[in-house]
Amino acid sequence: MPQAHAQADFKPTTYQGIAGDVLIQYFERIERLEEEKVGITDGIKEVFLEAKGNGFDVKIMREILKMRKMEREALDEQENMVDLYRQAIGMH
Repeated sequence: MPQAHAQADFKPTTYQGIAGDVLIQYFERIERLEEEKVGITDGIKEVFLEAKGNGFDVKIMREILKMRKMEREALDEQENMVDLYRQAIGMH
């Protein structure tokens, strides 16, 4: 894994119209958000583990979460296609 550079290692300049100090601010914001994302991801994993510990099927929960994000029409269309394919292969 590459070693992080201390901020003092670099002296931002403007090069060919690119403001280095502004660019560094974007990088720092992204890095902070990525750190937060790791924390959020860990929190989500903990919730799934808790649900699993209480007897819920995590795989099904993930599928329902995907469905909840879908618009009603897209969800209806997907369910209809699944039913159609299941019937076509004799899984009714």
